[in-house]
Amino acid sequence: MTGFPYRLIATDLDGTLLRSDESISQRTREALAAATAAGAAHIVVTGRAVPWTRHILDDLGYDGLAVCGQGAQVYDAGSHRLLTSVTLDRQLAGVALAKIEAEVGPLYLAASRDGLDGEVLVGPGYAVTGTLPAIPLTDASDLWTAPLNKIYIQHPTLSDDALADAARQAAGGFVTVAMAGEGIVELLPLGLSKATGLSLAARRLGLKAADTIAFGDMPNDIPMFAWASRGVAMANAHEELRSVADEVTASNEDDGIAVVLERLLG
Repeated sequence: MTGFPYRLIATDLDGTLLRSDESISQRTREALAAATAAGAAHIVVTGRAVPWTRHILDDLGYDGLAVCGQGAQVYDAGSHRLLTSVTLDRQLAGVALAKIEAEVGPLYLAASRDGLDGEVLVGPGYAVTGTLPAIPLTDASDLWTAPLNKIYIQHPTLSDDALADAARQAAGGFVTVAMAGEGIVELLPLGLSKATGLSLAARRLGLKAADTIAFGDMPNDIPMFAWASRGVAMANAHEELRSVADEVTASNEDDGIAVVLERLLG
């Protein structure tokens, strides 16, 4: 077996490392194990905040660093510690929401609170993807009572892409807008992206952008691809990401990460 050409493998979770049933295939587990045995580090880089990520990392037996919350959190999975956390300026977020609603009308809202055990609050009308734990938000003022790492927005009629575009135009000077999956448009601290968190985590490992191959499937992975030496989009990826990828591999259901890693391992 030849040496592995990258020192860092950055993988998104949903639609990338995870199959649709939230499992990770044996083939992908073995390919990642072989790449790490060959000297590469693996960092999970996900839009999910730590409370929605931890059980997946524990199941994987993953004890390295993970970048969670769209770059807001660097998490040490081995010691279950939060190493860095960036929170949303709640005053700016309130202004941003008002500006977006002035353009598109009322939004359905959810919010992710900061911290290792930060709850996700879900307001009336907001459709949660999958079976992740969330708390109903009955009083809108509760949204602002504790530090947040993101606000999720949905619209009754606009598509995700249209909502993200409208939000950027209305409030792009106050927050970063990320489209992270079906029904998942997020308002984040201004300037924050997966690349921010990944660069922090890589620096802790003594690694650089030039050492990195990244895998993803959604527009929120574009900054990570721009930062990394090579960006690989899944076959199921959003067209915006495919257009900037260096390579398109098989889908998350068909072991797309393993296909590339096996080839690079020789």
